[in-house]
Amino acid sequence: MSNYFIKIDQKRCISCKACEVHCKAKNKVPAGAKFGQLVSVGPVAKKDQPRYLTLFMPCFHCESPWCVSACPTGAMTKRENDGIVFVNQELCVGCKACIMACPWKIPQWDEVNGRAIKCDYCRDRVDEGLKPACVTGCTTHALSFIKPNEASSQTRLDYATQILLSEQERN
Repeated sequence: MSNYFIKIDQKRCISCKACEVHCKAKNKVPAGAKFGQLVSVGPVAKKDQPRYLTLFMPCFHCESPWCVSACPTGAMTKRENDGIVFVNQELCVGCKACIMACPWKIPQWDEVNGRAIKCDYCRDRVDEGLKPACVTGCTTHALSFIKPNEASSQTRLDYATQILLSEQERN
């Protein structure tokens, strides 16, 4: 697993897709491809009210990435220092093995250049101590770029805060 994780706060997300727009602009993602995709499910009933559930689907930067194992040229690479998986465009021969190997279909095909492309958490920005474009571009601050061990701590804190607010509303 990568040293990083993009977490979505469904209560803050309004499905505006600013995350997708900022990602496409920063990474010059060709038409039809999306590195991080916002997926809405629903409507579902929650407390007798219709709601949409929103998921953000970037690359998961797996512990043992199938895309890396499938790549015959070594173009699909996992960085040792932080676990970020990326495509070395100079080594990619366009065989699409990485695309077929990924169960989530994260690597995508760039028809213009004839090579695979994928989310790399804007590694150039991460190297500068910045957050990925999708996170900084999120208009409601629903996306956060955190370390996996911080995710469970933040989830517990969010849950405790929600319970506290519910208690205060009832009183």
